[in-house]
Order: sequence, then C-alpha cells, then structure tokens
Amino acid sequence: MSDIAFVTDGTFAVVGLVLGLIDMGANHCTAGGCLARQEVQPHASLSAGATYFQENQVGEELYFRRDVGHTYGPFQPVYGFSATSDGELWGGAGAAYRISDRSDHLYMQFHTMAGLYAEGDGVDLGGPIQFRSGIEFGYQTDRGVRMSLGFDHRSNAGIDSPNPGLETVHFRVSIPTK
Repeated sequence: MSDIAFVTDGTFAVVGLVLGLIDMGANHCTAGGCLARQEVQPHASLSAGATYFQENQVGEELYFRRDVGHTYGPFQPVYGFSATSDGELWGGAGAAYRISDRSDHLYMQFHTMAGLYAEGDGVDLGGPIQFRSGIEFGYQTDRGVRMSLGFDHRSNAGIDSPNPGLETVHFRVSIPTK
C-alpha cells in the first residue's frame, strides 16, 4: 500500500489540474471564455471500498458522489459524502476532470475536493479540514452507466499537525441522472 499512498498524496490533484488546464487551452477557450459553462450529463455515484492507514487496512467505506450537470471549461463540479465502518464521516465539494477515448467508453477521471472530516472511532487525520483527491479508471456503457476502479487519498495538506493520510481503494457505479 505504501506505493499507492505515495502516488495519491495529492499527485492526482496536481496531474488532473495540469491536464485540465492543457485541455482548457486547447479545446475550451472560445468566444465564451476558457471556463465557459457547458451542459453535460450529471451522474450519481455510489462506491464501496477498503480504507488504508499506514499500509494497513483499517475499515470499509461507502461513498456517495454527485457529478453535477455542467462544466466550467473541462472542470465539472462534484460533491460527495462518505462514511466508514469506523464511524469516520467526510463531506466535501470540488471538481473533476475526465479524459475518455474516442468511443467515450474507456475513461480516466481525476478529482480534488475540500471537505470536513469527523474522526468517529477511526483515524486521527490531524483536524477537521481534509482534502480528498484521486483517480479512477472506468468503462461507460452506451446508456451512460459508468463502472470504475479508483484510488482516493485524504489528508489535511499540511495545514494541521500531524498530517497522515487515509487511502481508499474502491469500486464505483455511476448512474446518469437528470
């Protein structure tokens, strides 16, 4: 697990931002502006996975996420709420950036979110403000249903001490909504 912790320590947030900015400059800077609002299909997602702290599996997590029905340039607003088997709660909002193949079936999505964390009987992450970033690799059906595997990392980004991280390895199903 230490390799996953290293890769998900915020790296996905930075990679997603850089790729999104490159995409924005190449494909979204029109007369309406680089961050012009564009309507897209919203999705409601539910994921389940294992949580890891310092290379040890410490619990399971259920996570609901909503990808809203518009983007600003290539960035789609998202919000979500999660609960673990140890009573940890997290809720937050941020943005996602999705890259897909020409058929729009295979995709990769980066996300970064800021939120609030309640420890419950779980891991002390150093404070109530926690950032969640991650990546998922998935498949989208012709009807817009998405199935993916993902890795998420939560930490306080150094604004509190200590600053340990909590990782989640999950399977997500996303249903198109109105």
